Amino acid sequence: MTTARGKRLFCFGYGFSASALGELLGPAGWSLAGTSRTPEACRALADAGVDAIPFSREAPLAHPARSLTGTTHILLSIMPDANGDPVLDCHGTDITAIESLEWIGYLSTTGVYGDTSGAWVDENAPLAPTGERGRRRVEAEASWLALGAEHGLAVHVFRLAGIYGPERNALAAVRRGTAKRIDKPGQVFSRIHVADIVQVLATSIAKPHAGAIYNVCDDEPAPAANVVAHACTLLGVAPPPLTPLEEADLSPMARSFYADSRRVSNARIKAELGVTLRYPNYRAGLAALLAEEAGAS
Repeated sequence: MTTARGKRLFCFGYGFSASALGELLGPAGWSLAGTSRTPEACRALADAGVDAIPFSREAPLAHPARSLTGTTHILLSIMPDANGDPVLDCHGTDITAIESLEWIGYLSTTGVYGDTSGAWVDENAPLAPTGERGRRRVEAEASWLALGAEHGLAVHVFRLAGIYGPERNALAAVRRGTAKRIDKPGQVFSRIHVADIVQVLATSIAKPHAGAIYNVCDDEPAPAANVVAHACTLLGVAPPPLTPLEEADLSPMARSFYADSRRVSNARIKAELGVTLRYPNYRAGLAALLAEEAGAS
């Protein structure tokens, strides 16, 4: 890990993944700052030692030069909207003016590849998203990479698979009674434990490679129904019945995830960054989460 002396991480969108990265860097001496949408959320972050500032497209940073002064690393995790990337639109010029900046990481999604009918894809695969959210991500990736190339900034794109971790996993869904086993033959998803996202980001910070694009996923794409069934086995409860996709009661957003089926390769994070995943498949990840819960009780 890069020495903490004088290092400052600023996260546009201090959410699940950003918080996990902050939990690693903060104890190592990094200064942590970032944004959230509401003053209430900012106060909660401040209680955790984060210099938090409200931000949205409608209410950008009031004093960007002051807020970003001394920043060495920026993590971008705010989704683009119908008008584009709000951070780039509101503060792209401010970011290019940061003299201390060493690294920018943009959190994207493997959804940019669209549907490959279960075929494997790597970072060189064509981008063919099936929905509007994916198309916006493709445009945002290109815009950030172009900004980096134009201004000599070390911009990196991380295409994240489905994220799970503490309190955000199939075990928690089973306990809440919200877990579903959707039956769509041939459907597979890739996923990633948040601890491995943090590992990839921290390694990239230590080994920056301007313009790099990385898939961040585990070794074993699998049907979501299998993950729920395994969570039920770990908890010693009966799994919910398989429900055909066309009969399932799903929100439009949840249903949209079933439009794609693909297997995403993580070979590049292993070859270029030397990453060894802590949780190479969902079984290892869920077992660790259950053990952590037992240790905390």
